[in-house]
Amino acid sequence: MGVCASSQNINTRRSSGGGGGGGRSATMMDDASSSSRCSKLIHVDGRVQELKQPIQAKHIISNNPNCILCSSDSMSVGVCVPLVPEEEFLQPGQIYFLLPRFQAKQPLSLPDLCALAIKASSALSNRTVDLSSINSKFNLR
Repeated sequence: MGVCASSQNINTRRSSGGGGGGGRSATMMDDASSSSRCSKLIHVDGRVQELKQPIQAKHIISNNPNCILCSSDSMSVGVCVPLVPEEEFLQPGQIYFLLPRFQAKQPLSLPDLCALAIKASSALSNRTVDLSSINSKFNLR
């Protein structure tokens, strides 16, 4: 599900000096590099938490006892959600989901995976999306 990562607008501007090469502005570079240095945790309610310091999965799980923690890259249709091992550190630049605990033993359907991708995209772009028409087990609002 790594495709659900938010896309970035890359603004180019010409240098006013003699070289004239295009490139990203310093602000865009700072935003992109700071985003890749933190992991993103999407909560069941759609809230996004940026984790700038390395943290073990067990700390996230202990603070959210009714949820499971999974990596967006490890999700596939027809397979149960692989849990992030408790001793593993969350990786910078990676998107993680907290899902309801009951989801741990149920294979993901295509609508489930699409709903999570939409949820991630919406959360990462700070938009509200009406997902009431999607047939999914997840609370997406």
